[in-house]
Amino acid sequence: MLDREQIIEISVAVSMVLLMLGTMIAIGTQYGGSSGTLSPEGGELLVGAITGFILLMLAVGIGLAYVLNDPEDGLEADDETDADTGSAI
Repeated sequence: MLDREQIIEISVAVSMVLLMLGTMIAIGTQYGGSSGTLSPEGGELLVGAITGFILLMLAVGIGLAYVLNDPEDGLEADDETDADTGSAI
């Protein structure tokens, strides 16, 4: 059985991929030629969409990491162990 966090991650990832595919299809239908080639303006938009998708996925991944991080997982730094390393001589 999948955990709650895994279901959230899967649903966010699938929705982002569907958004990207929709954007690519929209660019292809608007700027595609009759012979199946993409116009230069469409190519620039497609590169921008891919770059935007990468940055969006980066932001979503960082956001999910902060939202789904549980203190019990041990992923946060322990203040006590950091303070012990700077002991006086």
